[in-house]
Amino acid sequence: VGESLTPEIAMRFAGAFGTWLCDNVENAEPYVVIGRDGRAGGESTYTAVISGLLATGCRVSRAGVAMTPTIGFLADAKRADAAVVITASHNPAEWNGIKLLLRDRGALVETDGRVDVEGVSVEAAAPNADLAAEIIERFQSKIIRYVPQVEAQESTVEDDELDPHCLRVKLRLEAILQVDDWGGFVGGRVSKVVIDAVNASGAAIDHAFFDNEPIQLVALADSTSGVFPHTPEPTAENLSGEGGLCDAVPGLKADVGFAQDPDGDRLAIVDETGRYIGEEYTLALCAVSILEARKAAGESFDDVVLCANLSTSRMIDDIAASYGARVVRTAVGEANVVEAMKRLKREGKTVLLGGEGNGGVIWPEVTYVRDSLGSMALVLSLMAREGKTVSELVAGIPSYAIVKRKQPLAKKTDAQPAIERIAAAYASERVDTQDGVRVDFDDKKAWVHVRASNTEPILRLIAEAEDEATANDILDDVAKLVGG
Repeated sequence: VGESLTPEIAMRFAGAFGTWLCDNVENAEPYVVIGRDGRAGGESTYTAVISGLLATGCRVSRAGVAMTPTIGFLADAKRADAAVVITASHNPAEWNGIKLLLRDRGALVETDGRVDVEGVSVEAAAPNADLAAEIIERFQSKIIRYVPQVEAQESTVEDDELDPHCLRVKLRLEAILQVDDWGGFVGGRVSKVVIDAVNASGAAIDHAFFDNEPIQLVALADSTSGVFPHTPEPTAENLSGEGGLCDAVPGLKADVGFAQDPDGDRLAIVDETGRYIGEEYTLALCAVSILEARKAAGESFDDVVLCANLSTSRMIDDIAASYGARVVRTAVGEANVVEAMKRLKREGKTVLLGGEGNGGVIWPEVTYVRDSLGSMALVLSLMAREGKTVSELVAGIPSYAIVKRKQPLAKKTDAQPAIERIAAAYASERVDTQDGVRVDFDDKKAWVHVRASNTEPILRLIAEAEDEATANDILDDVAKLVGG
């Protein structure tokens, strides 16, 4: 912020997006919901984006500080055309960014202001690669049409963004658990939860979600100051400091600890002993929760699908197979996972869940955005239904070792020859080339994924096996194929 991201750039990007909306949606005055992750200093970017949208003729509803999934759900609930979130996700305080969400059908319907939480059509999601490229091209080409002042819109304040999201999660949980009171069901078995919201967008909605429920919430870093108490990415290193989440959970005799990133789309979990279990387990536990609920209801698993990217642990495959479901793999990136989920749904498949191994879970019954609130609720409901601690639940899931390496690239195109050599060398194995190359060694329950980073001049090499030594051996062999 203040260098590559300035108010002028933010307003110009918003203007390009607003112009694109005017050219691509049915509404003459596109309706956009906007929020921010709460990080200190973020209001300057937030107001610049609002100005750019209003100046191009968009109607803007300001939700203020709110999680990315909350903004996504609100866009669906209000039947907006799009949403914008001012966030740098898990990045440190000096960063900020502009995230776009689009709806498939944005026909604006005037309402009396109330939200039909149960009847929401879930659509809002990050744009796919083609749409993203089209919007970025508008920005780079400076294709912006500002409207005369008499045609510029006024923004409105959205002050009910928390409760609809909370209510939707609870209603969906009650439906899959077949109970009348989710809070009472869970509260009889889970008594205390600790959440680290890093003084950002999750703080308010966490309190709203547990308010009047028989589950005690102990909130760490729950102010809306936007000043992070530690590096905000929810990793073991950042949560293990003195007085941090890993200390607090056993010290307070809590059942579980949850850590959110600043915009609330990722969730990490700490078990009752204070052990950081790793973000890969967030998707795994949520998958068990939703599949077990379907099994308990006696529903079929024919055509039941879960989606995950190519770099996500094979725990999700083992879990799905144990219920008779299957996993569809996608290129890395939330937008790619969502695109596959929507495509499979159109094909008649029952798509229960999607996500990535970074703690991002997409529950399409609530929103097509990774959602820490829905993830917490699914994990708590699993603990309550099974009557087990987090450590006991984790012990029941096949575990693997993931090893990650990086290799410098002079330029991104240098990756392709190495990727082709790897694909050829392992042609007898199961090979997937939709995003770099992934090779599955089914006989030893292992895989390796090699792809060029989208954000750094490096080649990413990731391997998973039943033990770290095997994963390293695979990476050693692959590194030889990569070459210098």
